[in-house]
Amino acid sequence: MKSSDKKVLLEQYRKLIQIRLFEERAAEQYMLGKIRGFLHLYIGEEAIAVGAISALQPQDYLVTHYRDHGHALARGVEPNSIMAELFGKVTGTSKGKGGSMHLFDSSKRLAGGYAIVGGQIPIATGLAFAALKNGKNEIAMCFLGDGALNEGEFHESMNIAALWKLPIIYVCENNQYGMGAPVQDMVANPEIFRIAEAYKMKSVRLDGMDLKEMYTGMTDVVEYTRSGKGPYFVEAVTYRFRGHSMADPVIYRNKKEEDHWKTLDPIPKFKEWIFEVDSTLREEIENIEAEVELSIDASVEYADQSSFPSPEALYEDLYGSSE
Repeated sequence: MKSSDKKVLLEQYRKLIQIRLFEERAAEQYMLGKIRGFLHLYIGEEAIAVGAISALQPQDYLVTHYRDHGHALARGVEPNSIMAELFGKVTGTSKGKGGSMHLFDSSKRLAGGYAIVGGQIPIATGLAFAALKNGKNEIAMCFLGDGALNEGEFHESMNIAALWKLPIIYVCENNQYGMGAPVQDMVANPEIFRIAEAYKMKSVRLDGMDLKEMYTGMTDVVEYTRSGKGPYFVEAVTYRFRGHSMADPVIYRNKKEEDHWKTLDPIPKFKEWIFEVDSTLREEIENIEAEVELSIDASVEYADQSSFPSPEALYEDLYGSSE
């Protein structure tokens, strides 16, 4: 990242704050009963989404897992429509029918969040195959958690992507736990990025708590894949500050571990670096924080005032007739 590019710095900080505040408000609304079902928060992992997705072009595909709010926001999906989807309202991204784990926006080439662990990986690989055939300089980026590494479709997709030199980047968000299982108990090789060596695929490990490293590293990775050299596997090392979901009491982690990772919080770290680059940006940063807070509050009000789908909506947007 060029430290002289003030516009990029401020926009990326805006995205970091937007994701953090959105997730905090979503947690509040869940506790109030406004959001039902499951809610998986992205707090602590914001630098990965912002750094990686900032390196994409508008024509590129983005596919992710059920912890998808941060990815949607980083891709530019409006907070109003995301919050409304979480509320199950007709003004949501999927008209209130998808919920937290299934955010889609075709205008942003966001091809969905997926609730089945690993289920998004072959879909993203198929989109990469389509991109290769289209010849329109498109690539696909697929986010997955460390919990998906032992799924068969992960290895099948990695194999076919390597064989056919597909334009896809697999970004593994290693947040140390698959639900409540520590990654070291579930993955034989603790250097997760080396899994790609079995497929002769390029790979790298990046600090997922450092936006500068994520953006710089992912810019290089995207350039490699877009140039036709084939797929790439990225391990982004991070930590979720909240439980697996809002229903998780997090009894499997100790406070010392949590306190250590919170000292690595990517948002104050990036903010401090911005001030080191240009100390005159303090007022602009304060304005961004105030603007984003108002916009997230507005998204809650928008979702609250929107209508629920009618019973007849059950029969809309179907692949075929129900008759």
